[in-house]
Amino acid sequence: MRVNIYYGGRGIVGDPTNTVITRMQAVLEDINVKVTRYNLYEERRNISSLANTVNDCDGIILASTVEWHGTGGFMAEFLDALWLYGNKEKITKIYMCPVVMSTTYGEREGKLDLAQAWEILGGKPCSGICGYVQDTVSFELNDDYATLVEKKAENLYRTISQKMVALPASNQAVRQMVSVGPQIELSPQDAEQLSKYASDDKFVQTQKEDIKELASHFKSLMNNQGVSVDDMLIKDFQGHFVPDPAFSASYSFIINGVDKPLALIIKGRDLDIHYGTAENPSVLCRMDKEKLINITAGAETFQRAFMTGDMQVKGEFRDLRKLDTLFKFGK
Repeated sequence: MRVNIYYGGRGIVGDPTNTVITRMQAVLEDINVKVTRYNLYEERRNISSLANTVNDCDGIILASTVEWHGTGGFMAEFLDALWLYGNKEKITKIYMCPVVMSTTYGEREGKLDLAQAWEILGGKPCSGICGYVQDTVSFELNDDYATLVEKKAENLYRTISQKMVALPASNQAVRQMVSVGPQIELSPQDAEQLSKYASDDKFVQTQKEDIKELASHFKSLMNNQGVSVDDMLIKDFQGHFVPDPAFSASYSFIINGVDKPLALIIKGRDLDIHYGTAENPSVLCRMDKEKLINITAGAETFQRAFMTGDMQVKGEFRDLRKLDTLFKFGK
């Protein structure tokens, strides 16, 4: 059994949350559970890449401290990374125990917030621990509190080992209604690569500058040739089409600022592209013209535009993934 601990506090001396998870880790290791701990304040430059560390876990502990309001920025950033880059299929099988201690007020709200976040991600929340601590020394020396923490660790072990079933929660319905992140099917390698890039500030800044430069060059080229942007988009799709004889689908791009949608109808080796309606498209996309130009210039991909929220999508997401193989822009 594998359990990861993600500590979202600041690592200050006397943090009661640190006391709790240290004791829980000791109990779990005593019963032959492999425990890995991640201190988010130490990993703050790579928090996005930590989204993939949950993939091989049976359970996790999300631990944070309420020092004045809420569970803190490190934990929120980690949950954001799970939402954007995490493997949702694997998360549905992972149990999560929230641990929130407070030195001021709001430990119950913090514990509930972590449980709700995990439910929205599709995971299985367990009974957690929350409490208010005024004197950290007395808390650490109290045997009754230590016993309570140990029992919680043992309960987490039983919950995971017995694969206990929980009733469905309405929070989990949110995952089916939003149009970003969760619906796309990424391989573990794709997710890991994307999350590593997202955590690299220098890489992200370089990419933004490259996109602006390519888009500007693309527009200048079109103006010099006397071709409208709309017509050039059609020519670019036609010129970079890589047909798949066994594949058929239809796409409709609603482009902000363009009166008619851009329809792509693919039947094997045949491509019909025009401005107008596509009957019952399998994928409906909405995006800014600037973003679509970036893609056709080779500075962006459809998959990345979807993951970052620059393109909203409805329909068959397997067909969406096919776009980047059907149209090899920038090559």
